[in-house]
Amino acid sequence: MAQEEAELMGERVFDIARDAVETTRLDHDRIRLIESITSIGNGHMGMRGNFEEGYSGDTHKGTYIAGVWFPDKTRVGWWKNGYPDYFGKVINAIDLIAVGIELDGVPVDLFTGRHTDFALRLDLRNGLLSRSYVYETAQARVRLSFERFLSVQTRELCLQRIRVEVLSGTAEVQLTPRLNGDVHNVDANYGEQFWQEESRGSLPVPYLSVRTIANPFGTPQFTVTAAMRAEATGLTCAAAIDAPWEVGTVFTGTLSAGQTAELIKTTAVVTTRDIDAADHVDAVGTLLEESGIRSFDEQLAAHTALWEQRWARAQVVIEGDDEAQQGIQFNLFQLFSTYFGEDQRLNVGPKGFTGEKYGGATYWDTEAYLVPLYLAVAPPEVSRSLLTYRHEQLPQAQHNARQQDLAGALYPMVTFTGVECHNEWEITFEEIHRNGAIAYAIHNYTRYTADRSYLEGPGIEVLVEISRFWADRVHFSARTGTYMLHGVTGPNEYENNVNNNWYTNYLASWVLRYTRATLAELPEARAARLGVSAEESARWQLIADGMYLPVDDQLGINVQHDGFLDKDLRSTATIPAAQRPINQNWSWDRILRSCFIKQADVLQGMYLFEEDFSVDDLRRNFDFYEPMTVHESSLSASIHSIVASSIGNEDGAIELYRRTARLDLDNYNDDTEDGLHITSMSGAWLSIVQGFAGMRVREDTLSLRPFCPDGWDAYTFTVGFRGRVMEVRVSAASVELTLREGDAIEIDVHDRTHLLEDVLTLTSVTT
Repeated sequence: MAQEEAELMGERVFDIARDAVETTRLDHDRIRLIESITSIGNGHMGMRGNFEEGYSGDTHKGTYIAGVWFPDKTRVGWWKNGYPDYFGKVINAIDLIAVGIELDGVPVDLFTGRHTDFALRLDLRNGLLSRSYVYETAQARVRLSFERFLSVQTRELCLQRIRVEVLSGTAEVQLTPRLNGDVHNVDANYGEQFWQEESRGSLPVPYLSVRTIANPFGTPQFTVTAAMRAEATGLTCAAAIDAPWEVGTVFTGTLSAGQTAELIKTTAVVTTRDIDAADHVDAVGTLLEESGIRSFDEQLAAHTALWEQRWARAQVVIEGDDEAQQGIQFNLFQLFSTYFGEDQRLNVGPKGFTGEKYGGATYWDTEAYLVPLYLAVAPPEVSRSLLTYRHEQLPQAQHNARQQDLAGALYPMVTFTGVECHNEWEITFEEIHRNGAIAYAIHNYTRYTADRSYLEGPGIEVLVEISRFWADRVHFSARTGTYMLHGVTGPNEYENNVNNNWYTNYLASWVLRYTRATLAELPEARAARLGVSAEESARWQLIADGMYLPVDDQLGINVQHDGFLDKDLRSTATIPAAQRPINQNWSWDRILRSCFIKQADVLQGMYLFEEDFSVDDLRRNFDFYEPMTVHESSLSASIHSIVASSIGNEDGAIELYRRTARLDLDNYNDDTEDGLHITSMSGAWLSIVQGFAGMRVREDTLSLRPFCPDGWDAYTFTVGFRGRVMEVRVSAASVELTLREGDAIEIDVHDRTHLLEDVLTLTSVTT
């Protein structure tokens, strides 16, 4: 496996550092990859790592505002009944960071100009993006330095600092901080413009207000307003910019060797999601006025302090392996930059604020991959916000089901509002297992927190409607006397329109049982209000007990779907390296006919319901399916790593951890230039905490079965559990548990119960 992974991984763009991504090389052929990896965000907005001064080479400029999207045209000639009306997409917003730089009348451009001493660094502790280089003109050598961050204290603010230091000679310097609204999506058809200018002005500060163009689908239009305050030392304000789509200020001056100029640009951004358009100018003006009380460094310090509060609850420290440490730190930083639960109207898009692929909408990844992490590393209300998001969209999920002539609720594969807005039939309407992920998240939250208020309140309403969907979607096979689900796509999207996907069938059966069990535990009056009759409940039980689950007794495996074993079954080792990834080299027809698996499918279900299977069951299924898995989904490696840990395959677990932790840093799937894989970034944490440390909740008790991977001296993580916060440190020689907050608690370590009151040290990780 290691050799195969090495062949897939290209040359690294960034150096290894524990708490940063940094480089002193500017690779012009990989600018989009660099921009993706150095993206920053604060939950309200985010942006790719674009250069403030511009770049004339290949680039993907992108700034995105949370919750702001557009219903792009999707109708085609072969439209079918039940298709959604539009494809929702996140849209590129006002360019907030633009600062034109001219030296001696010539624009600074790293693509064409002469420069040395390039350095780029993203601090993974606080999101400060820094860059510097020495630029040469005919008359001077000038060092240019850039810093910027998006405040997590005041999430509407973007702060930038630019320094111009003349090292030799004399330079005529012009800095032009501005706001530019003439932006386009990279993926827009024919360069379509999604914005129209609403207003602009210069008093009391330069501001620009834009509104999304009208659409024929009746979805909301959004107005976004940005205003900037720019202050320069060593330069003089020479002019104001007030032109269509653009406002700003021009600063000029002459600097000699040893002299330095500095520009501080602060930008405030608001939207009609929060503030009426008529109040935008006053709102951004107030934000800038209040921020002006503190210096750039003071605001950076306050921002950093809030990040440190997050890390106090979520930090993972790996001793002895800087490469592994960088991977987990990068993933957690980018994930928390995208979402930390402040706004329950929001969810997590697969690319976050780092690109436009997948439309930037919500997928099932949230419930399956992110809820487990947020439950442990953030206050419970963060995870509850994610569940509330789905409950508030229950009417839209019911609408989605009616579009398919089905009862109950079908949660969308892709959405901004709860209404399905994705247009690939085999994914959107056949990958219905996402309904089960929504239900499982409710169960997961309840099991982890012991808080039944959501389950017995909004949660049971969601469960009942999902159960009604499953009961209507199955059909009874008179030939076999079982219930079946035909025409589905499992998590493995390299096989579409299959019958009886094991994972989907198992999940549907479990949901029906879980819903019935929850109803039985509710007060009679509450259960009655949900309108589930005795006849309906009995049918759910009949379906759950009679669900067809394809298995092969001879191989001792759960069969991915009917007919899978009739394929030409072979290992991924038979695929030439030049043909990987296959999704970029093979036709779709060839992929669908092959046995190769995009991501965990059967193993996804066995991971979720591990308690239903023996270690031997897990091992047989892992040994059968993993060799055929190409891991071309960002969601794949983490599940395989966890299962590998569960069956004692420690070498496989650590190799798969490296793949999930460094998927973007090492560009394993050759697609990171489109944006980071945000919703899979919990995978590194899951691989460590659920995999290496074996953390589970068993019979209301937190349980650990830890081991320390070869090559690591130790690893430490912090988790919250039912009002406690605990630190766990695992080395080859010991496990040390520290209770940092809350009352004493019993914890199982390798099936032995221990009372944790303060610090508990066990001298063997296997006893």
